Amino acid sequence: MIHLLAEIQGNIASGLGLLGGGLGVGLIGNKAAEAVGRNPGASGKILVQAIIGMALAEGLGILALFLAK
Repeated sequence: MIHLLAEIQGNIASGLGLLGGGLGVGLIGNKAAEAVGRNPGASGKILVQAIIGMALAEGLGILALFLAK
């Protein structure tokens, strides 16, 4: 019984970690598109920063997936 509760708790924790990573990537993409809309000349710099931020957010989500299991 305790093993089953630990399994469920781990699944919920990893799901929440991945949800946070997905929300982070979505927010970064949204703000990057908004920034390019305001200043199209800076799109190269914005793209680089957005890709780095998205990679970090996805990395934390994947880390949460493996650590919660």
